[in-house]
Amino acid sequence: MVGARVWRSGLPLLAGSFFVIGDAAAQELHLNQTGFEPGGAMRATLVSDAKEPVPFDIVASDGEVLGQGMTEPFGMDRASGQHVHRIAFEAPAGSGLSLKAGGAASEPFDVRPGIYDELADGALAFFYHQRASTPIEAEHVGEAFAREAGHTPDIAACPATDHRGNEWGGCPYKLDVSKGWYDAGDHGKYVVNGGISVWALMNAAERGIAGRDGSAAIPEAGNGVPDVLDEARWEMDFLLAMQVPEGTTLRLPLGMQNGPELELSEVDASGMAHHKVGDQFWTGLPTIPAEAPDDRALAYPSTAATLNLAAAAAQCARVFAPYDEDYAALCLEASERAYAAARRVPDAFATDVTDGGSGGYGDRNLEDEFYWAAAELFAATGKRRYRRDMQRSDHFLALPKPGQRDIAWPTVEALGTLTLLTTDSLPARERARAEAALLAVAGQMLEEAEGQGYGVPFDRSYVWGSNGDMANRGIILAMAAEATGDDKYRDGVVAIADYLLGRNPLGFSYVAGFGENAMKSPHHRFWMGSSVEGLPLPPPGALSGGANESPGAEEVASQLKEEGCAPMLCYADDHRAYSLNEVAINWNAPLYWIAAYLAATEAG
Repeated sequence: MVGARVWRSGLPLLAGSFFVIGDAAAQELHLNQTGFEPGGAMRATLVSDAKEPVPFDIVASDGEVLGQGMTEPFGMDRASGQHVHRIAFEAPAGSGLSLKAGGAASEPFDVRPGIYDELADGALAFFYHQRASTPIEAEHVGEAFAREAGHTPDIAACPATDHRGNEWGGCPYKLDVSKGWYDAGDHGKYVVNGGISVWALMNAAERGIAGRDGSAAIPEAGNGVPDVLDEARWEMDFLLAMQVPEGTTLRLPLGMQNGPELELSEVDASGMAHHKVGDQFWTGLPTIPAEAPDDRALAYPSTAATLNLAAAAAQCARVFAPYDEDYAALCLEASERAYAAARRVPDAFATDVTDGGSGGYGDRNLEDEFYWAAAELFAATGKRRYRRDMQRSDHFLALPKPGQRDIAWPTVEALGTLTLLTTDSLPARERARAEAALLAVAGQMLEEAEGQGYGVPFDRSYVWGSNGDMANRGIILAMAAEATGDDKYRDGVVAIADYLLGRNPLGFSYVAGFGENAMKSPHHRFWMGSSVEGLPLPPPGALSGGANESPGAEEVASQLKEEGCAPMLCYADDHRAYSLNEVAINWNAPLYWIAAYLAATEAG
């Protein structure tokens, strides 16, 4: 018997669809809808009440049975709220294959070499689509995704008075902060989110997993510089433009201030970085960049943004040195100025001056940013003062603490340690300590995967951007695989890709354009083709924020929360659901990193 399939905003609710296996129900069979590498890990999850193993078949597109096996009953899975079986299988090369068990069938998938190359290309292409201050050209993206330039130029000033009535006094200049990537579904550009995002792209290049030139569909392809660095430079140019000119005094709120009234102090802001640039008010959906209102506001400098600039610019100096010495020198000079400014003004915390129009990205614990910046500068220069600062930090050699401090824009200490490992900047004893910590964290993540019915190394709360959090865990697992040569860590990266591409209780690919049932309705002001005629669907490679068990107040998310949903099921493919289905540079960046890693390495 097959029950009715119920849909909410384009997604099936699994409770309405089931198949009978004796006295037990097999509801759905989920796996990576894009496919697998020959000889690589192949895993799937069957939703079934059966207590005993269930036979499964691997079936070719013409119906021929290519292989058989038995499922492994797992039991109740907390994150999905389902009773599931796990399946490990081997399939020969082919296209349009499927897995069948007890009447349930998976989405079709392929088994072929190079399957992650397309994912890496799509994930990187996302950033070209998000570029500000330049037309997105049809010759690179096709007619459907082409658009006129937005915010050309992107010139903004600091408001003299904030929306609470505090008199800041303004800035004695306007800045042209053109270029950069639109952060998410709106047109804001943020230094703190740009820092962690551009780090992932440049780190992929620095580790040698993304060194190709001429393969990406971007204007700079074929210029002798790896395409990923050309893309990173577009963002770095924006970050550099956000730096405060020398000789500038500004009024800033210092320390932990609360309430509508602020105590503002005059400080030497030379070398600091403005926190963000965005619209004065939230724009409606849709708003094409070229048609956005010309009311940009430059947020005042913050210490967090300043340290992000210091860290990213030091990394820039290293990775661009072989290709453009002048640009590398420009980055290093900006980095050292920013670091000195942050040491001079260590407690200028981000405070909004407009009532809406851009996200806050506030962070009042900056010890991790200080460590990250010092580590990047030490790796770039070898100078004793930066080594001293990073060694004195409580975060020295820190790595993620799963469930407590995963890699994210407010918790960046692991980036410093990963850079030290990437650049081989540590003496042997300290490197051994860092590698031991890396393997311990990676091992804990694999243990978490063993306790999950969907095999993902993620046993913690699902929050806004959970898919980005998972992808960042993939970086840790990949570095453990490179340090040891042990395939179990690489298989953990594959498990994350599997989840994002369909091995989840929704049977849904969170990556647009990859899989039979993939994201079509992100919260985005241009990619609204699912609801607005004449606008495009999201481009292949865009990653949704994903399941969020503590969603925002928007109607779709609120309804899910009121009805109650297991953590993995708190999601809707709906453009209104910004806390569930927005896209963002800091989620696509680690997706690109792990896809590039999987494409550059071989299974088995």
